[in-house]
Amino acid sequence: MNSAVKRIERRSFGILKKIGLVIKSDAKAKRKAHELEKWLRSKKIEIIRKKTVEPGQKNAAGSLSPAPSDLYCIFVLGGDGTFLSAVRWIGDQDIPILGVKFGEVGFLAEIAEESLHAAAEKVLKGDFSLKRRMRLSVKVSRQNETLAQETVLNDIVINRGALARLAHIETYIDDHYLTTYRADGLIVATPTGSTAYSLAAGGPVIHPAVPGIILTPICPFTLTNRPLIVPESANIKIRLAKGSSDIVLTFDGQIGLEINDQDEIFIQKGPYPINLITLPNRQYFDILKNKLKWSGGRA
Repeated sequence: MNSAVKRIERRSFGILKKIGLVIKSDAKAKRKAHELEKWLRSKKIEIIRKKTVEPGQKNAAGSLSPAPSDLYCIFVLGGDGTFLSAVRWIGDQDIPILGVKFGEVGFLAEIAEESLHAAAEKVLKGDFSLKRRMRLSVKVSRQNETLAQETVLNDIVINRGALARLAHIETYIDDHYLTTYRADGLIVATPTGSTAYSLAAGGPVIHPAVPGIILTPICPFTLTNRPLIVPESANIKIRLAKGSSDIVLTFDGQIGLEINDQDEIFIQKGPYPINLITLPNRQYFDILKNKLKWSGGRA
């Protein structure tokens, strides 16, 4: 039994629950959140709401203060961007999280908005399981000084600017030179992130339980540069070729960092997975087929 399950059990007996809410900046999501909050408060549950910082916005001072460590769980009402914002709020803690879809696709959401009340009932009763999802630890260094250190659930993306030439991205696996990608960019993704930008760039769908890391070039100049899956134990190092400019590194699509040929990017499996709440009778492949709109009957 993992630590997140144990902490849920400890807080389920004789202790008032405290639940976090992360809500998309959307009128419909806000109305639903108000209904949920009113219902939870009627059950003597304390609510902690986090203001969502939308992708592309600068984080205000203190906005990345970690979620309170005594949260029973977090409900996320929104799309994948809102969910990834909530994951950053959790940080290195083992607080379980449940996504409620209010976006277009919502691969990270466990349920749709119309199922929210029934799902909340199950969560409060402890009628759910936890699925651990791998995250990546990412460090950016320049001349042995750390420029950035982030943990991502989906991916990191190296992208050239609109007017830049092809990016030349030198890539190493466990200190062994792999190749120099000549492409519009490169995505390094977890299995969870395999259904995000990596999928749109031609990468494979990887089941979340498969222990691997995906490298997907974006519009490679050489057609033989195909997506590659390496073991989750791999240590990946990336740097740009000399003279590279107008290149941006993004973390889970939440924040960006301009990088140049003096920078080195180190990527490895993170020590702190995220715990996704999974409700009874919810199957990964059913969710996948629904989200990708796969057709076909049973044999």
